[in-house]
Amino acid sequence: MSITPERKAALIKEYATKEGDSGSPEVQVAILSERIANLTGHFKSHKKDNHSRRGLLKMVSQRRRLLDYVRGKNEERYKSLIERLGLRR
Repeated sequence: MSITPERKAALIKEYATKEGDSGSPEVQVAILSERIANLTGHFKSHKKDNHSRRGLLKMVSQRRRLLDYVRGKNEERYKSLIERLGLRR
């Protein structure tokens, strides 16, 4: 259900705003999106896993808050991030 360290490093490299950046909102949203996608696939075969479903809802909420923060700071960054991740909003 979790992402591999190699995949996480690739996401950090792809979405980093500068060298060594692992904490920017863009990177955090990308990592959360990957984890959300993995959990969503998990629920296709484990429909009654309500404990993990709660974690999924928390991750979706955290991603929404981060996206709202980026949108408030810079609309251009927000739009490009949404487009790159393929999120609807």
